Amino acid sequence: MCGIVAYSGYRKATEVLVQGLSRLEYRGYDSSGLCVWDGKQISLRKKVGRIDQLSKLLAAQPVDGAVGISHTRWATHGEPTDANAHPHFDQSGKLALVHNGVIENYQQLKEKLMAEGHEFKSQTDTEVLAHLVGKCYEEQKGAQSPLTAAIKAALVQVTGTYGIAVMHEDHPGVIVGARRGSPLIVGVGKKEYFLASDVTALVAYTHDVIYLNDFDIVEISGAGYHIDSLTQAVNEHHITTVDWDADAASRGAFPHFMLKEIFEQPQSIQNAIRGRLSTEEATAHFGGLNLEPRELRQINRILVTACGTAMHAGMVGEYLIEEHARIPVEVEFASELRYRNSPMDENTAVFVVSQSGETADSLAAMREVKRKGHRALGICNVVGSTIARESDGGIFLHAGPEVGVAATKSFTSQATIFLMLSLYFGRLRHLSPVVGMRILKAIQDLPSKIQEVLDTNEGIRLVAEKYAGAKSMLFLGRQANYPIAMEGALKLKEISYIHAEAYPSAELKHGVIALISPELPTLVICPQDGVYEKNISNIQEVKARKGPVIAVATAGDTHIKKMVDDVIYVPEVDPCVQPILNAIPLQLFAYHIAVKLGCDVDKPRNLAKSVTVE
Repeated sequence: MCGIVAYSGYRKATEVLVQGLSRLEYRGYDSSGLCVWDGKQISLRKKVGRIDQLSKLLAAQPVDGAVGISHTRWATHGEPTDANAHPHFDQSGKLALVHNGVIENYQQLKEKLMAEGHEFKSQTDTEVLAHLVGKCYEEQKGAQSPLTAAIKAALVQVTGTYGIAVMHEDHPGVIVGARRGSPLIVGVGKKEYFLASDVTALVAYTHDVIYLNDFDIVEISGAGYHIDSLTQAVNEHHITTVDWDADAASRGAFPHFMLKEIFEQPQSIQNAIRGRLSTEEATAHFGGLNLEPRELRQINRILVTACGTAMHAGMVGEYLIEEHARIPVEVEFASELRYRNSPMDENTAVFVVSQSGETADSLAAMREVKRKGHRALGICNVVGSTIARESDGGIFLHAGPEVGVAATKSFTSQATIFLMLSLYFGRLRHLSPVVGMRILKAIQDLPSKIQEVLDTNEGIRLVAEKYAGAKSMLFLGRQANYPIAMEGALKLKEISYIHAEAYPSAELKHGVIALISPELPTLVICPQDGVYEKNISNIQEVKARKGPVIAVATAGDTHIKKMVDDVIYVPEVDPCVQPILNAIPLQLFAYHIAVKLGCDVDKPRNLAKSVTVE
């Protein structure tokens, strides 16, 4: 949640900061603000609302300088207001701070500071941290690097998570950053240096970045950078080169990032499978797992932990791995696993799934699993992310930047990774080369089949707009299509604010059928597979109660067209890739309803892209 951009160099800081914030707006857009050293003092500009409101303020009240910090907010403590927007000053008014994360003991700290005469202007935990750092600065003035020393002294008193950037009028060219549980990245340029919570904010200026570890403290200026730590040992830090440019994170000709990313799925799936399929051995290969085949054969149980959309991908993986590899799979919310004492023997493999690699609950669950001595493997999209660095091995999606808050291409890439894992584990065990080749061929054909669905976008739009007035919707699917129904319902909720629920189709009779009425549309995923006739029976039950039905069905199925109100056809494919393919029309269906309703598709209310707070 929230986005930080900081800069020290020779450019006009406001331009760098505002452009960076614009690229990070998917992380939070309740309010935004910046502080710039103007040669005499730290000048503050901040405004509730989207980044364009801050831009208008800067046009009316410009500020010039080459050093500054900035923030775009997703509210945690205190509602979105000008006063609660970041940056915040300390008691002296000379120190400014921006913060991602949550200071859990802020109330106790605030009461102590108020007893010492501190006055607060906001409801935020961040202002408390600014005052605490400012107090410590007065106590550390004799230190060699007093601002860094003050931040160290303050952070040892803090309980919670943080990614911060701090500047002080006594050190006009210096910015100090620190992280614990909230990502912070150093951008390395030529006589200019950056801090940001996501590389998306930096790629317009540099492709060389350093991913900070928890408890790292970094000091940047136009002359360079220095990394220290709150702990005794300072980890080695390497400069990583980002392999995509700013154009990859732009909308291009598309009206929304979400639509662009939906249409990128043939390429993102191709990127996920590239170099990982072997036709000679009829299997998949994953060098990043850091496990020998002998070790993989000893795995007798798999635990997948994730949140939201990533969890739905894990549920697809559960069906596929159990079908092809005969390994029991359990999928659990990371937010629950981190607080449970889940029984796991030494032959359990744990996969942690997160697009960003920074999801707070998933990261905490992974650390708990590792603390107990289990091997944790990551599936994520961001090279250099915390999960990627702290896991024992893993698999990258290579999907490219995903800016739309509602995940699309990352979901299908995650599901494809699980499909390839099912092939890999299956071939290590009992799966024959003939069956392996059938699955492999289906995976290779998947990008072109997705393109066929995308080519029907206009027809899906017409169906979607027909149901845009619905107040609630029901999504049904069986077996591996049940998590696809869940994902379809989630997409509709996220971006159109229409209530939607998903159930296994057979559960219709166990209570849900009481909701069926002419005002409740039901979307049924009904390909011509082994449970086709069962799904048809469920459709008939809905129609008998005058409920409108939309079917996602196999191309050429004329029978179903006579039974439902609307049909969205997908190509006939192997059952192993059918769920992934079926996700595409559900993404487009939700997108077009949201557009019809005038919703902000890329920045839905109350949501942010990366959930880095609990």
